[in-house]
Amino acid sequence: MSTSATITQRRHALYGWMLLFPSLVLLSLFAFIPTGATVWASLFTRGTSRRPSEFAGLDTYAHLTSDPVFWKVVTNNLLYAGVSIPLSIGIALGMALWANARIPARGFVRTAYFTPTMLPMIAAANLWLFFYTPGIGVIDQITGLFGFGPVNWLGQPDTALWAVIAVTVWKEAGFFMIFYLAALQTIPPELREAATIEGASRWTYTRRVLLPLLMPTTLFVLINALINSVKLIDHLFILTKGGPNNASKLILYWIWEMAFAYFDRPHAAAMTVFVLAVLGIVAAVQFRLIDRRAHYR
Repeated sequence: MSTSATITQRRHALYGWMLLFPSLVLLSLFAFIPTGATVWASLFTRGTSRRPSEFAGLDTYAHLTSDPVFWKVVTNNLLYAGVSIPLSIGIALGMALWANARIPARGFVRTAYFTPTMLPMIAAANLWLFFYTPGIGVIDQITGLFGFGPVNWLGQPDTALWAVIAVTVWKEAGFFMIFYLAALQTIPPELREAATIEGASRWTYTRRVLLPLLMPTTLFVLINALINSVKLIDHLFILTKGGPNNASKLILYWIWEMAFAYFDRPHAAAMTVFVLAVLGIVAAVQFRLIDRRAHYR
């Protein structure tokens, strides 16, 4: 290789590293270093003024998994994600298909669907208290017309988590609809005309054409919904605070409790590492399985 070619190659490499440098610095400061510090903190015992923190290896993880609350919280979060994610995505897709059709007041429909997304989660939770309040809430007022008695939706272990899931689906569906609506508007109308000429029904066109073309959007929405299922806890502070008897407690809320209510930093760090590992594995599996079926244009 000539000297000039070598110099040009080095200039290109230097140019690439200069472009990467700002992102590398920010990621290191706000992602890589905090992650490493969290893993390191999870390997020590809880320190007190009389007994300083000591290296404990994986004992914190063993103690964490032997706690019945751990399995209760994990089960709650699996149920929360397993119900809220498919419901949110399915409703978002349905709303996007309807809002993209030629219907009267289409702008109003789109705004109405997106309105819950613009509300802060705390405000949305306060709004839903008017629905769930026993005896005087909107739901009890409606069910009372049919002879049903009042129900303490947020105060019963059987209904508390489902009430929280309903709020999440209501909040998330409008947000995901925006992505589906944007993707639908990039699909050429000629495909619809060609399907009509071929005699394809609306369901066949949706299943054979629209859904495959929406797979990249679905993958993106699915990853975001999965992250949100672990990340969103604001409404728990207003609605249930994880109760009653841990019935609606989710992972991130439990981490917050351990770190800032009980000041148990090692267990909070160990739980955080557990969440990061699970999210990383699930995201990798999702990309590996679904990305093969995505049709990028």
